Amino acid sequence: MDTKKITITINDKQYKVDAGQTIMQAADTCGYRIPRLCYHPKLSVEGACRVCIVQVEGMKSFVASCCYPVADGMKIYTNTKEIRQARRDIVELLVDNHPEDCHTCERDGNCELQRLVYSMGIRHRHFTGARKHYEKDLSGASVIRDPDKCILCGRCVRMCSEIQGVHCLGQAYRGFNTVVMPAYNMPFAESVCSCCGQCINVCPTAAFVEKNHTQELFEKLNDRSVVKVAQFAPSVRAAIGEAFGLPVGRNMEGQLVAALRRLGFDYVFDTQFSADLTIMEEGSELLERLQSGGPLPLITSCSSAWMKYMEQFYPEFIENISTCKSPMSMASALFKTYWAEKMKLDPKKLLSVAVMCCTAKKYEAARPELEVQGLRATDIVVTTREAAWMIKSAGIDFVNIRPEKFDTPLGLSSGAGTIFGVTGGVMEAAIRTAYELYTGETLIDIEVNDIRGLKGVKEGRVVMDGQELRVAVAHGLGNAHQLMEMVRADRNRFQFIEIMGCPGGCIGGGGQPYATANSIPLDEECLKCRAQALYDLDRSKTIRRSHDNPDVQRLYREFLGRPLSEKSHELLHTHYHAKTPRGIVSPNLKVV
Repeated sequence: MDTKKITITINDKQYKVDAGQTIMQAADTCGYRIPRLCYHPKLSVEGACRVCIVQVEGMKSFVASCCYPVADGMKIYTNTKEIRQARRDIVELLVDNHPEDCHTCERDGNCELQRLVYSMGIRHRHFTGARKHYEKDLSGASVIRDPDKCILCGRCVRMCSEIQGVHCLGQAYRGFNTVVMPAYNMPFAESVCSCCGQCINVCPTAAFVEKNHTQELFEKLNDRSVVKVAQFAPSVRAAIGEAFGLPVGRNMEGQLVAALRRLGFDYVFDTQFSADLTIMEEGSELLERLQSGGPLPLITSCSSAWMKYMEQFYPEFIENISTCKSPMSMASALFKTYWAEKMKLDPKKLLSVAVMCCTAKKYEAARPELEVQGLRATDIVVTTREAAWMIKSAGIDFVNIRPEKFDTPLGLSSGAGTIFGVTGGVMEAAIRTAYELYTGETLIDIEVNDIRGLKGVKEGRVVMDGQELRVAVAHGLGNAHQLMEMVRADRNRFQFIEIMGCPGGCIGGGGQPYATANSIPLDEECLKCRAQALYDLDRSKTIRRSHDNPDVQRLYREFLGRPLSEKSHELLHTHYHAKTPRGIVSPNLKVV
């Protein structure tokens, strides 16, 4: 059905636009980009910053274009002298209550406020008076909060509540004293924050950033007494190019391997190898539970943010969570045991570093349950953003560098390991292997389209030797909440569930590159392009099933024995426990 068209005039030129659009949406389609700060296409309309004001003929006051609807015959002016001055005054007031540290700020050169200041021609600070000042919150393992840089756009609050459903953040007090904080202004480390980092992705300034480990890592890379080992996640290769001005969704796997070696790493392995290993363990765990009668549904455990969310809000389902560690933690455990033994290295002299799309992986790495033989398994986690900065800082020509291959034996992976970075990918990879383990036959159509795509909650059915496997997939913690409420209502509805904490899965992780001037964080087209890069890489691989990976098979023969063996449980599995954040009472929280 065609959308009704109406006629509007923008800056004395007539256009046909869809009825029901806002002025901002209509202007975008007509080639006029109205400045904006609080607006985000994935979030509810706030209309708070007033940067997007326009003049409408017949209206007494300026209107916020982000929330004001178009009407047939409407005459709109976006660039008059009065509008330009009013917008400039608004932005100047924001700037004059903002720290004067642009050149030393994390977001220098990629800050939405900074871009507005430049585009409006603001070259001086004109207003003086009282200025806000709050201490930074450095308590969290993953996210740092700097209220001094907050411009009260409300994006982080809406992201945390509307998309992620965590409700960690809110605006407290009024007027000049308004500040964004967790409940009771408690430290992030003691709040319900899931460490997902989505507040970072939507923040237009540097009010939220990840806890930075780049300087610590540079120091370690110069320590010749330790052997430096790196791994990086599937989705990192599909996104890191954006930090260097490359098109969204460009696969930069080989270039990243080469760049990490030039940074000073002695060995570079692939987290996709341990993704294959995860499937061997988790697929076997699924079959064991199906045959023994439970506990079902089996719920995947690769997402660090989801694990923390589950421990806080759904602890009654801990027995349903797969005991498998994430691919990152599995790989790190093998570095300090199997590989160290093979290379005759002292694990205490081995630095294990993970380049991840996810800020919550910093939290995961610090979990004491994941230690191996008394040692922290993953010593340092840096995000895609941090890795990109380090490469630039070291003067490495990332765009033109010659691609290199991973080291062996922990660098070979199947296509199934690749698609871990996309929502539905863990489920699809598990089905490829579980089907063959269960039936003894090879699954011919290995691309499971029912669980692909960016729909929030997806359901599917797989028939294995006459038996129906009922599965579900959710991405983003708000969708995870919806799915878990379905499970609460009927525990027999599904037998296998995949949940990823970030929108789109790992491709939309809280540690991925910042949006540029021409892109929008969490934009569906951006996520689709990153996902397609991983699907294309999967299709290009000769090996597309985890159990066909010869190096995984060798690992079991030489070291682990078999999936779910005593050795596997010792190194590749973990446990979870209920958490009660201080001062928080949630209707979903049932402590066991």
